[in-house]
Amino acid sequence: MHRRTFLASASAAVLVASAAAAKPARLIAGPWSQFGGQASLDDSIWAGILRDHLRMGSDGVARFDYAGVSRERLGQYLRSLAATDPTALTRDAAFAYWSNLYNALTVDVVAANWPVASIRDIGGSLFSPGPWGEKRIVVAGQQLSLDDVEHGILRPVFRDPRVHYAVNCASIGCPNLAATPWRAAGLSAALDAAARAYVTHPRGAEVTSRGLIVSSIYDWFEEDFGGNDAGVIAHLSRHGAAVEGQSRVASDRYDWSVNA
Repeated sequence: MHRRTFLASASAAVLVASAAAAKPARLIAGPWSQFGGQASLDDSIWAGILRDHLRMGSDGVARFDYAGVSRERLGQYLRSLAATDPTALTRDAAFAYWSNLYNALTVDVVAANWPVASIRDIGGSLFSPGPWGEKRIVVAGQQLSLDDVEHGILRPVFRDPRVHYAVNCASIGCPNLAATPWRAAGLSAALDAAARAYVTHPRGAEVTSRGLIVSSIYDWFEEDFGGNDAGVIAHLSRHGAAVEGQSRVASDRYDWSVNA
């Protein structure tokens, strides 16, 4: 456990939450590093769901209508993703595919258990709260969990810290759920825009009288952001955060309240 997380944690419950959230990037068995020539998929169902149920708040946080979304529509979209061969996709199309799958599956999990105050109240155990470890979809003949998709495929295959701005964990503290599906066309620019939106919001980074306060994402997954404070600060600066003159991270924070 990182020192900042320990010092910022006033209770055992927070320590457990931090430990549960911090997962290493470890490639799982499967053909996930193989790519083909298909550059796009039909994402019209997901586009319609986002259009109908996602709203940007005046506070800069995107919120989703879990109570009103049709799980039948979600199921139709998830079945189409499950029937897709991700190895037929180009690298960027595969990144978009896995990110959209993660987000749609997360929305479906929360909608299926609505109402909840936090996604961490769904499934899991005392020492590993939340639904992330449960197998929920079959792709290429393999049962996958949300953890498998994020930490076993997206992070180790693509090795791009911007994956953390592409996937959404249904929480206020998380980078916003994208208002449109991720697509291969214009992917890098869209990821840069998502990164900038987060690091320039207080949820992502804020310089206070106590120093630089960052999202716990940068502590949990510090290995993806250079492995130390200097790497995190360089990443934040590169994407537009006002962190000039900061040489260390003072502490981190995260709001697990559902983004409803």
